[in-house]
Amino acid sequence: MTAGIRHTDVAAYALDLLEEPDRHAFEAHLASCAACAEELPDLTGLAALLSDVEPPAELEPPAENDEPDGVLVDMLRHRRTARRHHRRRTAVLGAAAAVTLVVAGATVGAAAGRGATVDHVHQQIAHDHQNLAADLLRSGETRSATDPRTGAVGTIAMESKGWGTNVALDLGNVHGPLTCRLVAVARTGRRHVVTEWAVPPEGYGVPGSPAHLKVHGGTAITRADLVRFEVEANDGRTLLRLPV
Repeated sequence: MTAGIRHTDVAAYALDLLEEPDRHAFEAHLASCAACAEELPDLTGLAALLSDVEPPAELEPPAENDEPDGVLVDMLRHRRTARRHHRRRTAVLGAAAAVTLVVAGATVGAAAGRGATVDHVHQQIAHDHQNLAADLLRSGETRSATDPRTGAVGTIAMESKGWGTNVALDLGNVHGPLTCRLVAVARTGRRHVVTEWAVPPEGYGVPGSPAHLKVHGGTAITRADLVRFEVEANDGRTLLRLPV
């Protein structure tokens, strides 16, 4: 697939299902593709929340009119298959298609009666995702930091959940193009990618592009076990560390 990067691969990338050469190739694609860069935070937030979900051993086939539930079950089956078969390419494509349908198809089904367009639905999903981050940054437990080397500034917000920790990040003074990830670090040294995104050439929170990036995700690491968050760039730099 390395020679033929496609926009639909953003879902497989969000689920961390791409093999290493394909992952690097897609990161290069993200740095110059505004459409994929806009879509990635939505998919990584959903992937993080579903990271520990497995379908039950026995699943009844969905009813004829229950398309969103059927798609979700299919997606979870694909995730389990991908793990069992070491992320074979067929599983990657299936998971990518399923996530795309869950993000867009389920909402379209709910809104179709109101005549909503797919573009409108996608914009609504992105808006809701931004609202989740903004709400958590207002109400959650927050920590802020500035990196003296890179100049990056950020605020992390956390909320304990039964499945782990709900997380939001506000990030500024970052120049692009870059592909970045937010990594949660546990007391044991365990590391978990919370979410990933592409920084466009104009950057975030810089002159000419003053708006900060706000992203939302989750980690299975509990709040009590967290020691810090790190913002890593695909060029090997750690842009920001946020002790918690």
